[in-house]
Amino acid sequence: MDAALLSAAVGCYTAIAATYAGAITHAMAEFGIDTPARQAMFLAQVGHESGALSRLVENLNYSVEGLMRTWPQRFPTPEAAMPYARQPERIANFVYAGRLGNGPETSGDGWRYRGRGLIQITGRANYTDAGKALGLDLVAAPDLLLMPAAACRSAGWFWAARDINGPADALDIVTVTRRINGGLNGLDDRKARYRRACQALGV
Repeated sequence: MDAALLSAAVGCYTAIAATYAGAITHAMAEFGIDTPARQAMFLAQVGHESGALSRLVENLNYSVEGLMRTWPQRFPTPEAAMPYARQPERIANFVYAGRLGNGPETSGDGWRYRGRGLIQITGRANYTDAGKALGLDLVAAPDLLLMPAAACRSAGWFWAARDINGPADALDIVTVTRRINGGLNGLDDRKARYRRACQALGV
């Protein structure tokens, strides 16, 4: 996939697309994302997760309102959210503690293994599994996921590990989104990006 086509499918500047075109093409081939329907769905999802290939690390700079909206069970009131607002490292260590293979809040795993890569690999367990599959020590060097090749390959690994080609073949963006996000956050944006990618790739 050349940079012009990637730019059209994802909605990013051609210069950004040029940085990722080769790596995305190789990652899609490596992980069987090998039809226009699969590729359109993949590009729509990574486009959403990465802000059109512009962001490779999770933004955790939440306001009080943002914390309550994103994690209502953890931050049920303004008083509960206030001590964490606009403190990304503290937020990550709290909301990801004891989950996804992470240790307790004091371990720092939440921040260390916050979302990275085109599809926001999150948590020590996912970093461990992705690293084994990709031949990279992501536990020791999580910032490897900020490099274009690893960012793209980790997204392809996540896609394959969760068997997303099936619902992508069925054009089922709701199921795809649930397998990636765990819910339906950002569904409207994902749908808009999917329409754009389908048009670019002729799906």
